[in-house]
Amino acid sequence: MPRLLFALCLLSSTLAAEPFHESFGPDFDAKRFLTPIPNKNTSVREGVLWTRGSSGGKYPPMVYLPVEGKDLTISFRYRHLAPGGWLWFFVDGDDGFGSEDHMLRVKLLREGVHLQVDAHSKDASHPMRQNTGRAADPKSGAYRLNEFLPLEKVDLTADAWREVKLVFRGEEVAVTLDGRTWSKTLTRPNFNAAKRKLLWMQNGGGAGIELDDIRVSPSLP
Repeated sequence: MPRLLFALCLLSSTLAAEPFHESFGPDFDAKRFLTPIPNKNTSVREGVLWTRGSSGGKYPPMVYLPVEGKDLTISFRYRHLAPGGWLWFFVDGDDGFGSEDHMLRVKLLREGVHLQVDAHSKDASHPMRQNTGRAADPKSGAYRLNEFLPLEKVDLTADAWREVKLVFRGEEVAVTLDGRTWSKTLTRPNFNAAKRKLLWMQNGGGAGIELDDIRVSPSLP
């Protein structure tokens, strides 16, 4: 029975993580995204997803994509259309206590890459609970823990296409930018959980930021 249960769980995980590729061509299906597309900030233009302007709220415009699976390989390309600005990429997943929240943030600035790990704990006095004004998750009762890694200096000032890739395997994630231009491997217990959602927060000003070639697939062993 334990072997059968393990096999069923493994099969379920494999089926949930079917490969996905979005190139924003003629067959683009907006229903795949959680964000309504088009909207006042985001639309498909010339085979890419174009996001520009202000959301009018606290945060810049965002695009959400649901995903399923634990050990996932995620990649996408992006390009700024004017100087300045930034793109924050979030991977959300199970918090380990019955709810969902941010798991990892890849902050793609013009002067480098800044990683932030978001773990969770039921301990309100945990030393990594930096935002003490943030209440516990109403569903899980867990508090968000913020680990800010040092800024990794990379010259991203050119308005060129960049490729970002994340490979999750168990407690490990390997993050790369443009292949060998920059890479970082992290090992954290909270990575070994189901991924539920991807989020692109885009501060590209009036000219905007373009996204293309979003790929999500099970990571190879």
